[in-house]
Amino acid sequence: MRIPDFLNRCSHHPPVLRHSEAGRVMLAGFTMTVIADEYWPLSLYDGIMSTGSRMLTLLTLLQNHRFWTGDELSAKLRVSPRTLRRDVEQLRELGYPVETTRGVGGGYRLSAGGSLPPLMVSDEEALAIVLGLRAVTASGVQGVQDAAVGALAKIVPVLPMHVRKLAAGIGSTVGAGQAREGAPQVEVAVLASVATACRDRTMLAFDYEKRDGALSSRLVEPHALVPVARRWYLVAFDEGAGGWRTFRLDRMRGVESLPKSFGSRPIPGGDADAFVQSSIRNLPTRYEAVVRVEVPAEDARAEVGQWGVVLELEEGWSEVRMRTDDLDYVVYLLARLDARCEVVGPPELVDALRAWGRRLLRVGLPEEADAPE
Repeated sequence: MRIPDFLNRCSHHPPVLRHSEAGRVMLAGFTMTVIADEYWPLSLYDGIMSTGSRMLTLLTLLQNHRFWTGDELSAKLRVSPRTLRRDVEQLRELGYPVETTRGVGGGYRLSAGGSLPPLMVSDEEALAIVLGLRAVTASGVQGVQDAAVGALAKIVPVLPMHVRKLAAGIGSTVGAGQAREGAPQVEVAVLASVATACRDRTMLAFDYEKRDGALSSRLVEPHALVPVARRWYLVAFDEGAGGWRTFRLDRMRGVESLPKSFGSRPIPGGDADAFVQSSIRNLPTRYEAVVRVEVPAEDARAEVGQWGVVLELEEGWSEVRMRTDDLDYVVYLLARLDARCEVVGPPELVDALRAWGRRLLRVGLPEEADAPE
């Protein structure tokens, strides 16, 4: 109803208009709410939504149902067809690809677009997204782990508290299917908090569990997260130690983001990945594996990377040296090299190779067949 029409109907009242709060006018004792340029007496309908609320509702309807007729959407939103058309046009301007079908039975649908606009999700859908991202962070899939952590850092802080608690509870009882057996798991909340602190450059306080189980309190400037062999490492400047350190996220307890920011500080060498790899190589380990393999040194270095040292020997052989707590990783590396090898040490590596050989033979042979000696 337009203001002139309303004035004509209310001619027995003095034609006095005065402004009140934004979006409303007072007319001779009647209060009207302005939505776009349509005017509705509040005495006729008290539940009219604001423009923002109405557009969010429209977006949710379009995302939850493939196709709506114009009459259906107008009825759901309690607006005129003209207002509906304006709302649809505003969604298009925001990047939502809303298609219009004209004629009898025409209506609106949300189609796939060239870019990803904001999405409206329910609590259950948000929970599913968080748990899915958590599985990706533990999967070891190259190229997507960092993206998954970045998404968690954006999603977890804005979740309703009850959804956040539910995600943490499920995450603590349901492991990621692709995670290696025995691999340490990181809580979603810890991963998201650390990633957010790295992004926002805010200080972190936490207790860190050492190899012997003792705890030490740390106050750090978090700079980068690095995934290595399905473990997450934080590269940070430790204020207490006065230097750069790496921290395993699965050993961080009581992580708290502080309302204190810090400035940019260059990571030694300029590369967080290389810094973590160097730190790991220098850590005390249970084993130092030494293996001679019939592979050119250049090919061996391509597989070993910075996790070990490769020495060139005669006649196309190389010597691989690796410090590790996990001999299974050395077995995996030797399998990838796919070449004849001689174990120099330690004896436990020979045992690990034999154990894996027996295990693979049991998998590959029929039950009635005897494994070769």
